[in-house]
Amino acid sequence: MLFLQLFYTFFKIGLFGFGGGYAMLSMIQGEVVTRYGWLTAQEFTDIVAISQMTPGPIGINSATYVGYTSLVNAGFSPAWGVLGSITATSAVVLPSFILMLTISRFFLKFQYHPSVVAVFQGLRPAVVGLLAAAALVLMNSENFGSPQSDLYQFVLSILIFVAAFVGTRRYKVSPILMIVLCGLVGWLLY
Repeated sequence: MLFLQLFYTFFKIGLFGFGGGYAMLSMIQGEVVTRYGWLTAQEFTDIVAISQMTPGPIGINSATYVGYTSLVNAGFSPAWGVLGSITATSAVVLPSFILMLTISRFFLKFQYHPSVVAVFQGLRPAVVGLLAAAALVLMNSENFGSPQSDLYQFVLSILIFVAAFVGTRRYKVSPILMIVLCGLVGWLLY
């Protein structure tokens, strides 16, 4: 039953997850942490961090890790966890694969049609909203700490965040260099 729920959940996320992997994060969290309780908020935060560090799209990486972790947390063996990874990953990729096969035949012919242009213009605000939701999901006490539990960690986390934002936005520092610098500063300060 858990395999069917995994497949259905990630198929739905893959079908409605416009805007790429980061836009999918809030949907994934809503399903696997809030709705089904397969993972805790801390486990989900850890999975997002690991998904960011590994090569590949974050949405697909997250699905892979969630598929594994949810089955292992449910008491299955790690071998069944691998099958859960395959199930969740296949499910999140399948809608895009089917849609791309279908749409690619017609898109080149109709890409400048007013209806097609209107659909893409309508999707832009939705993508921005999903990306903003993903950013808000990651702005939690697991990532930033809280002023009540550890004021030092909270203030440092906010300062590193602001420095990274200003560095990449205003001074056009390479995001890769910024990740390395923030990691180094975090390692030195913590």
